[in-house]
Amino acid sequence: MTDCHTCELVKRRHAGEAPLWDDIYHTHYWDVVHCNSTSLLGWLILVQKRHIGAIEEMTETESIELGKLIRLVSIVLKELTGCLKTYVVQFAEAPGHNHVHFHIIPRMPNQLDEHRGSGIFKQLGVPEADRVSEAAMNELAEKVRAYLVDAFG
Repeated sequence: MTDCHTCELVKRRHAGEAPLWDDIYHTHYWDVVHCNSTSLLGWLILVQKRHIGAIEEMTETESIELGKLIRLVSIVLKELTGCLKTYVVQFAEAPGHNHVHFHIIPRMPNQLDEHRGSGIFKQLGVPEADRVSEAAMNELAEKVRAYLVDAFG
């Protein structure tokens, strides 16, 4: 799809043109990336490699791999960030991102009440000055990658 920004990002990753935070790990069907417009370190996104607009378009094999990946990413985020649990969210409706992807968001122990539940989205699309630095995203990305390499083999 030429009007899908997510598809363009997938192509960039697979061409080796993405920074580490945007190219953490690949399974057969999914890419693991760090969200770059958040103030929350560890806000990861699982991106379906092929363009589909809705969950029911996934194959059984894609969904099985997704389930395993959600669990493993949640485990590593808890270990690396100290989060209490993770939120898992999927809409695929933002302009240019009508492409199935899942946000795996750490729920931190000291999280403000206003940032709990759906309020977490107050930490997305923040001004550049408030965003997690590229260095911090890359440092976490290296650790997540190592964990997933060990877990997936």
